[in-house]
Amino acid sequence: MNWVFLIMAGLFEMLGVLMINKWNKDRNVLSILLLVTGFGLSFWLLSLAMKTLPMGTAYAVWTGIGASGGAVLGMIFYGESRNALRILFIAMVLGSAVGLKLVS
Repeated sequence: MNWVFLIMAGLFEMLGVLMINKWNKDRNVLSILLLVTGFGLSFWLLSLAMKTLPMGTAYAVWTGIGASGGAVLGMIFYGESRNALRILFIAMVLGSAVGLKLVS
């Protein structure tokens, strides 16, 4: 169950990152509420996952999901670059997170 918490924490991290950009563009109440909610739930779920998962593994996987997910969301919603090298490095980050799960 702790891996589910960790993956959900990464997904809420992605929401928080997406809302930072939205907040910078719109400055409305909904954007700030979603930003705070996304990061708040992300940290809470990360703390639940870290009750049994090693800190280094949990943090690396959480960060990997948030960073690569944020980059992918930037490509989808904000027209950021989709060049092959960028996609390769995002895949490498995700592959590293999966590798940590396999060796944990």
